Amino acid sequence: MTSETKTVYRACNLCEAICGLEIKVKDNNIISIKGDKKDPFSRGHICPKGTALQDLQEDPDRLKFPVKKVGEDFLQITWEEAYQIIADNIASIQAIHGNNAVGIYAGNPSVHNYGTMTHGSVLRKSIGTKNNFSASSIDQLPHQLVSYAMYGHQFMIPIPDIDHTDYMLMLGANPLASNGSLMTVPDVKARLKAIQERGGKVIVIDPRKTETAKLADEHFFIKPGTDAFFLLALIHQLLCDPLENLGHLEPHLEGLEDILPLVTDFTADYASSICGIPATKIKTIAKEITLTKRAVCYGRMGVSTQIHGTLCQWAIQVINILAGNLDVRGGAIVPTPAFANISSNAESGPGNYIPGRSRVSGKPMAGGEIPCVSMAEEITTPGEGQIKSMVTIAGNPILSTPDGRGLEEAFQTLDFMVSIDFYINETTAHADVILPPTSTLEHDHYDVVFNRFAVRDVTRYNEPVIIPEDSTKHDWEIMNELASVIAKAKDIDSQPLPPPHQIIDRGIQYGPYGAKSDHDLALSLAKLKANPHGIDLGPLKPGLPQRLASHHPKIILNSAYILEDIERVKRSADANTSKGLLLIGRRHIRSNNSWMHNSKRLVKGKMRSHLFMNPEDMKSLGINDRAKVEISSAVGSVITEVEANEDMMLGVVSLPHGWGHKGRRGRLSTATEKDGVSCNDITDTTLIDAVSGNAAVNGVPVTVSALV
Repeated sequence: MTSETKTVYRACNLCEAICGLEIKVKDNNIISIKGDKKDPFSRGHICPKGTALQDLQEDPDRLKFPVKKVGEDFLQITWEEAYQIIADNIASIQAIHGNNAVGIYAGNPSVHNYGTMTHGSVLRKSIGTKNNFSASSIDQLPHQLVSYAMYGHQFMIPIPDIDHTDYMLMLGANPLASNGSLMTVPDVKARLKAIQERGGKVIVIDPRKTETAKLADEHFFIKPGTDAFFLLALIHQLLCDPLENLGHLEPHLEGLEDILPLVTDFTADYASSICGIPATKIKTIAKEITLTKRAVCYGRMGVSTQIHGTLCQWAIQVINILAGNLDVRGGAIVPTPAFANISSNAESGPGNYIPGRSRVSGKPMAGGEIPCVSMAEEITTPGEGQIKSMVTIAGNPILSTPDGRGLEEAFQTLDFMVSIDFYINETTAHADVILPPTSTLEHDHYDVVFNRFAVRDVTRYNEPVIIPEDSTKHDWEIMNELASVIAKAKDIDSQPLPPPHQIIDRGIQYGPYGAKSDHDLALSLAKLKANPHGIDLGPLKPGLPQRLASHHPKIILNSAYILEDIERVKRSADANTSKGLLLIGRRHIRSNNSWMHNSKRLVKGKMRSHLFMNPEDMKSLGINDRAKVEISSAVGSVITEVEANEDMMLGVVSLPHGWGHKGRRGRLSTATEKDGVSCNDITDTTLIDAVSGNAAVNGVPVTVSALV
């Protein structure tokens, strides 16, 4: 008897776009994956990562059962044995050295998996450490800190209403490659073109003429690390004219009068001399963004991961406020998701900020996290609170955080390490025990994170596609069970959480569109299951004043710890006029950090991990196209191939993120075959955003020389 082919509809959760997929399955095997044309958000769009879900599911390198390290080998063990080994070691280390002797790192894939998001707190509570790290501090921590400071909650992040704007000023973002990133935006190319087709304008500010910049109406090079000068000059220009656009937010603003004295020196001419954008254009942009009725300013990785990242994100919010573009159609609006909506009665997770509190070097802590740049020193520096054991969750910080070689050496000194991951990658290869969860297609999913950042309010529940093997476990099951065994070993209480779909169902029913609200949709999990293509909840909805956290009735513009950075910007002017090469990163549509490099269909083709360099810079240094070059920084050097690329600004070079698998301890058969280097082997842990502690991996001073 021939089994039937079934069709399952679900959203891709490998990147920020959450594109709808139509997946055909027969005999528990994937037959095809294509875009879901009935998905109201992605409208049939799919990027290469969507089809690569099949590679992830069928990867022979993927672990399915626990393993422990024996010598240089990893041997399969039972779940019970694995839990007990972990619990005994963690309890013993904490009994001797205290709870903070264990550190926890959560990687980027954590936010793409709702079981990790809903149940990570159970495991953290049983471990009880203050040494928490995550990929946030090499990514979006400035966004979160600014939202906490201004609006009262770290996830109350205004998102560009791209489908209704007529003017988009974009800094340090390349959504054609990233699919958004804190702007969940599938089919972004069509959405940007729609701005132009309705007579609008797209302007991109970036040290590289990216894929997005080539689509824009205008692109301007900017020297890496100087975006604050440009943004503060825009604020200066906006404040020089009478403020006529504050609109409904004016009564809710606090500290507006404190800004003008601080930006008086940031004239267009002064900013131009530092950042390289013509003064006339700075003035024109300020006028255009004010006079265009529906306009928005947006900045992403390039402005977050630099030494003034928090100030840049603050300045972007202020520009949108002064130009009357915050909380209005076509401007920047805080989404209203069906689950985890942030409103005036929000009580959980507003965030926090503690300046100068990391143990070794006194770095700031935002959102309860120690910056990733401090991880190695917190492991290797003796004293009370020294990390003796690490727990990593869905991460590969050796390739994805600054000074990867230093962190690699630090991990080798640990007394014990455990990883929750289904790969033996460059980081988890150091673990004593690895606990692998099921793959993304083997469990259900609801996007807890990226609906919060979507350019349109949508919701969708995703059924499992593949039946997992017997005795495998979902990530939420691992966290519940491991937390219980650790708590027992420490003689403390631990209360497991119900399955994540139950948490989601309750949250949706009590949410703004839920069955327990007065909304006509009366959403519940059952209703989502009955609508497998997803439900469109409408365009982004203004309403920020009413949604400000109850303890935070004003939009605070003058938080001292942010404004103090303006003086640091002034002091950095001389350094920013110095000559020399500056390193920036870059993204590719067929990559998502290090965790997708084991997909044959994503890494096939020509090498993508080489150095981009302007031909004039190459000529001045006597470097030939496709030559081998050594790139050196204050912390190390790497050797790779260089490519002449006129899309690069003079004085700027670019390496992508997440490569460098070959020659390390990871056991990813496809990834380790590919040439490439890790740019994080030459990013400097001393280069940080002084306010948030976020890593400054863009604008790293380097030298480049040809190998003889």
